[in-house]
Amino acid sequence: MSLRVNFVYETRANRSTRAARAPRPAGAWRRQDPEPDMRLTAHHCQALTGDIPVPGDKSISHRALMLGALAVGETRITGLLEGEDVLRTAAAMEALGATVTRDGPGAWRVSGRGVSGLREPDDVLDMGNSGTGARLLMGLLAGHPFTTVLTGDGSLRSRPMARVTTPLAAMGATFVGRSGGRMPLAVTGAADLLPLEYVLPVASAQVKSAVLLAGLHAPGETRVIEPEPTRDHTELMLRHFGAQVRVEDRPDGTRLVAVTGQPELTARDVVVPGDVSSAAFPLAAALTVPGSAVTLRTIGLNPLRAGLIDTLRDMGADITIANPRTEAGEPVGDLVVRAGPLMGVDVPPGRAPRMIDEYPVLAAVAASARGTTRMTGLGELRVKESDRLAAMARGLAACGVAVEETADSLTVHGTGGTAAPAGGAVVDAELDHRIAMSFLVLGLAAAAPVSVTGADAIATSFPGFTDLMGGLGARIAADDTRD
Repeated sequence: MSLRVNFVYETRANRSTRAARAPRPAGAWRRQDPEPDMRLTAHHCQALTGDIPVPGDKSISHRALMLGALAVGETRITGLLEGEDVLRTAAAMEALGATVTRDGPGAWRVSGRGVSGLREPDDVLDMGNSGTGARLLMGLLAGHPFTTVLTGDGSLRSRPMARVTTPLAAMGATFVGRSGGRMPLAVTGAADLLPLEYVLPVASAQVKSAVLLAGLHAPGETRVIEPEPTRDHTELMLRHFGAQVRVEDRPDGTRLVAVTGQPELTARDVVVPGDVSSAAFPLAAALTVPGSAVTLRTIGLNPLRAGLIDTLRDMGADITIANPRTEAGEPVGDLVVRAGPLMGVDVPPGRAPRMIDEYPVLAAVAASARGTTRMTGLGELRVKESDRLAAMARGLAACGVAVEETADSLTVHGTGGTAAPAGGAVVDAELDHRIAMSFLVLGLAAAAPVSVTGADAIATSFPGFTDLMGGLGARIAADDTRD
């Protein structure tokens, strides 16, 4: 039986004002976040074992909802990530006029309005903690001649948006926001959007995707030139929905990606694979807790997202890919992971675009490795949900791990071969889901428990994290810190 979805959010940003809201219709679909400032503690555990799926890929889930809203017909999505970030995008698509229906866990339908067919929303669109959702949405809105106001939580409002608004303004959209283009931000699109050739100053899949999505609304061909290839989920899904996309790798190492504007996108079924960025956490735990053997099912293995797997193998990790296949243009497989000794490595800076979200958990793994792991070219981590370089350096040091931090690098001196990381610390997640999960993974291998405050941030990308990890044998428990 289908359930029409009405989205209501209760987050740290708005929970204090919820009593003033008008009553919602009976039967409204309500999602409540975990309690604010939740504290989780990870304890040293015995071998992890099991065969599990992980939540759907966040990047692909955002894009499936957005392109479904721009397509003609009904798009059926299975495996959609139902974390807060993606649900914010679903709510935004509904507010912009698409019909969004949830049929069951991970099973959704989107009835689209065609390219340039979205309507002006009645209210501000609150994107919560979702930088991907906000930036890609700006690209969609650039081609619609109405004004939309975007906001988010404290973390998202602090993140720079000028890198996206600059090329979109050159195409004809107008943006009014705080300094640096920060949210809250008003976007006024243009009915006569101009095509653009844009050279990315820094490799960024989000900026590339925003420009390509805006290019759907412009006549002719819109081109993006990347200094090096970044994740290509947007290009693959645009083709899946019927857009004409051209990709050219150039002799100088740059990549040109072009989309032909004003197509008629046709609704398509989308199967969302497991998120390799979420799989990174049980994978890392299985590698660092002695005796572990874990299989992670149906994981997206896009080569432009597989940098962590390559790096872990360089460290000596026992990772096997089984049952390789393709779903909606994306390579998929099962990861079979076994614990074993790991060695520190120097991670090539050119690998950063292929694993930018995985450096926090890599740092946690490096703490249990023998020798030193050096990670460079990481300036982008300063402007994620938190300053991830600083957050990891502080947390590792608190856990007794020797670490050095520079403007764009992190060096971790592992304890492997002599002892487990000391642990015994309380780490602030700093509104960052990946920081929270990385230190919980570290705590499973540490000598003393590691606690994480603000662990409610995990819900943005990995709902059910503690239950899934507990099913493998992990010891992660909630602490009641309320008065």
